[in-house]
Amino acid sequence: QVQLVESGGGLVQPGGSLRLSCAASGFPFSAYRMSWIRQAPGKSLQWVGDISSGGSSTGYGESVEGRFTISRDNAKNTVYLQMNSLKPEDTAVYYCARGYPSSGYSRGQGTQVTVSS
Repeated sequence: QVQLVESGGGLVQPGGSLRLSCAASGFPFSAYRMSWIRQAPGKSLQWVGDISSGGSSTGYGESVEGRFTISRDNAKNTVYLQMNSLKPEDTAVYYCARGYPSSGYSRGQGTQVTVSS
């Protein structure tokens, strides 16, 4: 079955950087567009961005455009989220997802990112 395992979250000061990873298994990873989504406390899920199956095309939400970068390594079945210039409002649980925003999308257990001084 589809397995997505995120890692790399933690506590970082405003202006800092983090790199999240998502290891995928159970499906032909290189055939799927992958997304990153996040959920802040008390708020609904927010799309962060996504990357095409081959990695040549990316898209980002307005709040992270220019600060976050999504990449993937299809040989390692892994998708990454490089986050720079982090702000307190980036604090959330971050998930990687396959098939978002379709109703049957799959996501991992998430990794907590906290931006605070």
